[in-house]
Amino acid sequence: MRYHVLHIKTSFPEEWRKAVFDQMLCTIGVDTIDGEFYYLPSEIWEQKEKLIRATIGVEYHMDKSAQLISVEACPDENWNATWEAEHPMQELPLGVKIVPHCAFGAGHHETTSLIVDTLLTTDLSGKKVLDHGTGTGVLAIFAKRKGAAEVVAVDIDEKSVENAKENAELNGEKIEVLHSSEFSFQNSAFSLILANIHRNILIEYMPSYAASLREGGELWISGFYEADCAPLKETAETQGLTLIQVLSRGEWQLMRYRKGELR
Repeated sequence: MRYHVLHIKTSFPEEWRKAVFDQMLCTIGVDTIDGEFYYLPSEIWEQKEKLIRATIGVEYHMDKSAQLISVEACPDENWNATWEAEHPMQELPLGVKIVPHCAFGAGHHETTSLIVDTLLTTDLSGKKVLDHGTGTGVLAIFAKRKGAAEVVAVDIDEKSVENAKENAELNGEKIEVLHSSEFSFQNSAFSLILANIHRNILIEYMPSYAASLREGGELWISGFYEADCAPLKETAETQGLTLIQVLSRGEWQLMRYRKGELR
């Protein structure tokens, strides 16, 4: 497959904005991000060049946070095989194995490991769990290993959906993995919702999370810094969610909420 590589220099004042910017480009068709270099199939570049340039240009003109330095065509290469060679299978607790492909979340990033470590001490027997923004499927797989009766994993990126399905099969776990266009939140459906996503997305989906939790169910959110906790808490409380725990690892935070009053 032919590929193009975009050299994009970024200088976002807040890291979450860089993550949102990367996600926008991945949604358009970027396969792999390696530092300042963004790889995507040449066919997508040829079809969506104006959209991609406009997406980068908006960020650049806002505060000069992103600048397209160069665009080059790459030789034909099996990029997925190259990625796998550089990112081998990860072996995690409980015998969980993850092949990351080009998706985020092999289990070692602070936000992922915060949730994994909390899952390791939690009995989910008979529970129904939602993993929103599943990436490689690592959190969904751990939820199943901890006894969850049913796990639904959702992602906006089709490549992540495929990767999560492969990892679920690799670990012998039955998990329903859905693209976001195939998923709709259901009232009072889940005992636990996991969301390791960016702050703004968490705020946007907070009403859906609250509506989809059973009474007494929990929402675990991560993917943000301490400065983000206050607006997240304010939003969660307006939806009837009560903060029960805050955990930290490095600069990253995990907040646990329960639906309804604490007893």
